[in-house]
Amino acid sequence: MSKYLKRYGLFLLAAHLFLSSCTSIKTITIELPQKAKQELPQNIQSLVLINRTVDDTYTDLRADSLQQIFFDEGFNLDTIIKDRQAADTMLKAMGDLLFESGRYDIVIPENRFAAHTKNAFFSETLGWNEAKQWCEDFNTDAVLSIDMFKTRVVTKYESENMFNPADNNFFSVSEANMGIIYESLIRIYDPANEKILVREFMRDTLIWQDMDRSARELFSHFTSVKQALSEASIALALDFTEKIGTSWIPERRELYTDGDDKMKVAEKYIDQGDWASAKELWLEVAQGSSKAAKSKALFNLAVAAEIEGDIDEAISLGLESYNTMFQQRTYDYLERLKYRKLELEKQMQ
Repeated sequence: MSKYLKRYGLFLLAAHLFLSSCTSIKTITIELPQKAKQELPQNIQSLVLINRTVDDTYTDLRADSLQQIFFDEGFNLDTIIKDRQAADTMLKAMGDLLFESGRYDIVIPENRFAAHTKNAFFSETLGWNEAKQWCEDFNTDAVLSIDMFKTRVVTKYESENMFNPADNNFFSVSEANMGIIYESLIRIYDPANEKILVREFMRDTLIWQDMDRSARELFSHFTSVKQALSEASIALALDFTEKIGTSWIPERRELYTDGDDKMKVAEKYIDQGDWASAKELWLEVAQGSSKAAKSKALFNLAVAAEIEGDIDEAISLGLESYNTMFQQRTYDYLERLKYRKLELEKQMQ
């Protein structure tokens, strides 16, 4: 827009502002797919998810029982916690996220904690006969296996007296810190080709910190160890699924809502999520109205085509709108569509 203003001067700036004030625009948010950096081959469309790290050393203590272990140590403890619920939460979250990406079909078996042998650090590689059996039993293309999952919990509690010069008094402050250091090894096995498609080791830390006037008040709202373990599991699932699953990026789009009475009715359909009815009205406006209304209706149809995933059709309708009547908004939108098409073509390479 800045180049446009510099080129045509203040006179056209005033004209542009006047015309904009006479145009009704509705802004919507859409989600655009972003191909994963480590997306699996296209022949891998379905995954069975299993956990090969949970064994008899894992426990599933209630939240209050687990918390009491840390309170008994004055909330100053550094220890490994093998929590069965946290491990299962990670697997379920991973399944939900991969399915919601729209890229994979997911199966999580009822008996998902698979027998395994373990070396000093993680489970041994899954044998190909066993991997084939998992895929045959659940009719999937590959096996996603959690072959190591470790959570270390570090907590620290301090209480100190501080002086408030405003009222010339001392007051006490209780502070708690907690870190969950999580590690995991995730492998994806392709038994048909006897190939490990993904071997991803992940490690990160989540930290909680808070303070209050007393320990009782502080721990009445401070995140429990059990909850923190679950949140760390979900964070790990998010980190991994972003690597292999399609992500969705929010972007804003604009729609015209004026120029014809049918455009106003179509706006109500959009508010109701009824895009099919809105498109029918835009088509009617595009076929028998003034150039201004036709251009706006074609613009809206281009946005609808983009939402439906047809970039070529969106560009075609955008060009028809632009050729019917010049609108700076249409030009800018066409530039965005061309960029998106180039990005999609790169992703397909």
